[in-house]
Order: sequence, then C-alpha cells, then structure tokens
Amino acid sequence: MAVAAKPPFRADHVGSLLRPKVLHEARAAADAGTITRDALRAVEDACIRDAVALQEAAGLHAITDGEFRRGHYLVDFLTGFTGIVPTNTSYALSFKGEGGASGETRSMLVVTDKIRRTKPVMVEPFKFLKSATTRTAKMCLPSPTWIHMRGGRKTVSESVYPDVEEFWRDMIAAFHQEIRDLAAAGCRYLQLDEISFAFLCDAEIRDRIRADGLDPDEVTRKYARVVNEIAAGAPPEMTVSVHTCRGNFQSMWMAEGGYDRVASIVFDQPDVDAYFLEYDSDRAGGFEPLKHIPKDKKVVLGLVSSKKPELESKDALKRRVDEAAKFFPLERLCLSPQCGFASTHHGNRVTEDDERRKLALIVEVASEVWGSAE
Repeated sequence: MAVAAKPPFRADHVGSLLRPKVLHEARAAADAGTITRDALRAVEDACIRDAVALQEAAGLHAITDGEFRRGHYLVDFLTGFTGIVPTNTSYALSFKGEGGASGETRSMLVVTDKIRRTKPVMVEPFKFLKSATTRTAKMCLPSPTWIHMRGGRKTVSESVYPDVEEFWRDMIAAFHQEIRDLAAAGCRYLQLDEISFAFLCDAEIRDRIRADGLDPDEVTRKYARVVNEIAAGAPPEMTVSVHTCRGNFQSMWMAEGGYDRVASIVFDQPDVDAYFLEYDSDRAGGFEPLKHIPKDKKVVLGLVSSKKPELESKDALKRRVDEAAKFFPLERLCLSPQCGFASTHHGNRVTEDDERRKLALIVEVASEVWGSAE
C-alpha cells in the first residue's frame, strides 16, 4: 500500500500531551510571582524537547509541542486576539464521566470589542517546535465556533457587532493572518479543533442551543462554512485537518450521538484535507456517516481512548479499521487517539506511561495494517 506523501500520517495523534510535574510546578510559581515568565519559558522549552523525544521514540511522524505553553487548548489562543475575553463563568452543560462522575469547566468567552489580530499568537511557539524536530511539526488551533455556540448572541456584543456576519468576517480574517505567518515560518500541517460539529449531534445540546435562540441545523451549516473559509486561507502546500470530539476534560465528556445527524453538512468542506473523528466509544455511533466524506480526503479514526488507562487490543483495533473500511477506502484511513491527553493543563486520568504505550500501540497497529506508520 502506498506510503502517505503528506499528513495526516497512518499513525497520528490529536496534539495535547500530559503536562509533567515540573511544568505544573513552574506554571504555578509563575502565576504566584515567585519565578519570572522567562524562567517559566525555559521550563516549557525543556519539557517540549522531552515531549518531542517521546513522540519520536514512539515512532510518530507528526510532532506537536503537547500544547505545553497553553493552560487551555481554546482559551489561550482565542484570547490572543483583541476583542475576546474570558468570563470565568459556566454554561448549562456539564461534563460526564465513568461511574457517574461529573464536572464543569469555566471556559466561556465573550466578544466585547472588534476582533483584531494585532500580533502573532502561536508563531513563535511553532518556530521553537520546528527547531526541535526533524519530523513534521504540527500546529493545532481551536476553531472559533465554540464562542458562538455557547450562548449565541449573548456571547457576541450586539453594540460591537450589530450584524453577526461582520463578527464572522473579522474572526476569519484574524485566522487567515495567523495561518499566513505560520506558513511563512514553515508550518505544513495545521489542525483545527472543531468540537461543535460533534456537539451538534447530541439531542440535549441541540435543545440547549434552541433555548439560546439558535436553530441547530442553521448553525451547523454556518459553522461548516466558517471552518471551511478558515481552511481556505491556507496555502496549497499546507495540510489542513479538522478534529472533532465530544468533550475532553479530566477523562470526562459532554456530548453523545453519532455523526449521522450532521454528516452531509459538516463533511462538505472542499478546503479541508482530512478529518480526525472520535470513535473510541459507543457515544460516537457507527461508521456509516463516513460515506458522506469525499474519497479524495483522509479520515483519521480516533479508536484509541485518551481517557482510559487500559491499553486497547491490537486485534480489536484492526477489526474496527476493517469495519470503517466498508464505508471509506482503507488506503485513505489513518489511526489516532480520539482526542488529546490533556485538552487543559489538568490532563486526563491516565499516566504518562499510559500515554506512551498508547502512542506506541497506534504506530504498531498502523504499521501492521498499512505497512507503515507514515
């Protein structure tokens, strides 16, 4: 079978990794003012080099910085634009976990001024990552739709943006500026973390969206267009993938439901090259929606759980790949965890050894299924 000429790779991963203890301690000290930000950056640099070594040793060809410079995969990036501020408030959706576990994350963002990108946000972190590996440096950026989905017009000031379409235009323009600078710095592999697509499959969340005055089907179409317009800003040599998941916070999730409800809309994105799809549990439904994805794209099956410590069976993973291949060409499929191991600095309820073994497992299975992890 042909080796992938460009990402995503047969064995890939979503991006975030568990923060080591020394990094947790350094960030807490910097927040308390007992060490400088420069001292924190030095610790981040050292930890990222270790994370690169971990990924390379596992046999991965896509290398991230583990999102070690972020506390939250979404908040830290989007608040790098002017006009977007965190509110530290909750929303009427809670996380759910195994054995009745529950929780919430205070990651609400609101738009209080015109959105502008006045400076690069992730360009310098990308340059450091690229300098630390000879393999493909991958940058992950959050999609902006999460801001709007968690409250609709309540999250976007009507006095600032009486026409919500202007809000979307400014947001897309800010992303295009960031993408252009990332490309100039040598980025050839970009991932947009677009969780709204999977959340819009959940009946309870769709009811919550209606309560906010939005039509779930209308926003599905709108968000798909927004994400595609962002992807359209990438140069031809850059692969743009879209990652979807149903929530990932300390091994808990928010949403349930298969992709059937949204597949014909969200997979109709001509400027997106690949999709990372969560498929590690029954919450994701079956593989039938894959038939809506154009056959010139790639699909990365998130079959390995980043939420549970148990190591998956190689045979079970291979059977799942075979099931997916009934609806999408095997030569266009890849394998990954369903999400990152630490979408926030807290991390999931797994160990660094669990993380290492799962990444190595993905490489082994990919090599046995496709003849290569690349």
